[in-house]
Amino acid sequence: MGPYATKEDYEACRELHAHFGTTYYFASQWFPAKVRRRVNALYAFVRVPDEMVDNPGTNSLDEQRAQLASYRAELLAGVEGVRPNSPVLRAFCDTVRECEIPMQEPLEFLDAMEQDLTVARYETFEDLLAYTKGSAAAVGAMMCYVVGAETQEATISAAKSLGDAMQMTNFLRDIGEDAGRGRIYMPGEDLRRFGVSEADIFAGKMTPQFVDLMRFEIDRTRELYAQADLGIPALPARSRLPVRLARALYSKILEKIEERGYDVFSGRARTTKAEKLKMAALILAGGR
Repeated sequence: MGPYATKEDYEACRELHAHFGTTYYFASQWFPAKVRRRVNALYAFVRVPDEMVDNPGTNSLDEQRAQLASYRAELLAGVEGVRPNSPVLRAFCDTVRECEIPMQEPLEFLDAMEQDLTVARYETFEDLLAYTKGSAAAVGAMMCYVVGAETQEATISAAKSLGDAMQMTNFLRDIGEDAGRGRIYMPGEDLRRFGVSEADIFAGKMTPQFVDLMRFEIDRTRELYAQADLGIPALPARSRLPVRLARALYSKILEKIEERGYDVFSGRARTTKAEKLKMAALILAGGR
């Protein structure tokens, strides 16, 4: 461990991970202990500002901006030698130093969180990928450093594709929840192509056109998972299984959406604990 964080700080990160990231947390239990500690710190680092943006409570837009700015300033001071007040940032700054994570990645993530405060629509898929470059691909890149992978361009690119695929899975699963926050992450050009209006999304209408849109976006997301798979063999041996497991469990959410008849308005598509255990057994046995 580095100079800032205590065991209690890392435990706080673990608790955040266990509470909010059930699928990620389950998969992370197969990492070696040292890597697991780093993964908890990374997850907590991204979760805290995500909560600032998605669940602001009574905070105004200006107050949210101020929270994110303070978080960013504390991070930057932390990597320069000033011990953070936040237990999460103490653990993450130690992880940044220990793993030599390029600061471009966490800063791009924070840029994306700031973007969420004011941008609620994306016209094209390329526009959406410009957002996920920070919100998801940057996290995938940081994971390469956290697990100790060789950071060649191909490995980083595959990790970013996995981040994008998981983010797209979130977007598809959470269309109803995001609409409740006034956001639509499905590209505007895709809505028009399939004849789905924003009013349909906000009303939670399960139309044939909406089903066609969902099929298209799910196929697109599966292509991202396929790109990500190319990088898994390059990971350290003891990190391949948990990454495969996280990938398998998260992509399983797409199957869950299909099983629900593409209804993402009446509740979240989830994998059960039994399904998680079955998937882990399959991967341990080399079956997936």
